[in-house]
Amino acid sequence: MKTIKLTVSYDGTNYVGWQSQKNGVSVQDVLENALEKILKKKTRITGSGRTDAGVHAAGQVAHFKTDASVPPERYYLAFNALLPPDIRVLKSELADEGFNARYSAKKKTYRYSAYVSIVADPLIDRYSLRLDAAPDMVKMRRCAAMLTGEHDFASFSSVGSSVKTTVRTIYSIDVSSDGKNITVDVCGNGFLYNMVRIIAGTIFAYGYGKMDDNGVIAALSGEKRPAACKTLAAKGLTLLCVDYE
Repeated sequence: MKTIKLTVSYDGTNYVGWQSQKNGVSVQDVLENALEKILKKKTRITGSGRTDAGVHAAGQVAHFKTDASVPPERYYLAFNALLPPDIRVLKSELADEGFNARYSAKKKTYRYSAYVSIVADPLIDRYSLRLDAAPDMVKMRRCAAMLTGEHDFASFSSVGSSVKTTVRTIYSIDVSSDGKNITVDVCGNGFLYNMVRIIAGTIFAYGYGKMDDNGVIAALSGEKRPAACKTLAAKGLTLLCVDYE
């Protein structure tokens, strides 16, 4: 059996997330349906992790096992001939023995995107959160620095997350702006349910002066999440890449 590694990009607007669920069509469902047509049998595809309903991906990674004779580097062509235009396999390749898209991952990088405008910009609003006024970038970067490192992020997870530990390591948080568009790039060893959207919400709240150092410290101490730390809209979040080294 060969392990085939896929790099996948998708617009998550019309899907219930990456993972198969009973309440709608997932990205995993669509990929597995396409693979069934290619291999003529049902085959499980495992992703690096869940992305929630409405969340996008530029570089999701997945794998499947097969004994088929299709050259690994040709699978992406077969997939893309069957997939809808909002999902694309960017690359397919033979993975090393023992590779697992989920358990072999070392770190992931997400981007939360927002833009400042009085009215919605139809060219970017599908993938970015609109803000009425610009937050203070200096304050945002200060908050980002406080959230970087190993912390108990229990207060940065929405109800419904069941994990052995809520301790995670954030390697970096980069906040940038071109005057209109603002991005928050978060790189870590793993994330809790809605964690990146809550981190971004906290950074924006700090940038607007709705939170101070004490609020951030309280949130990182495992206390109840401050009301200002909102879970921002899913449409602004994109999984940029997954690293395995």
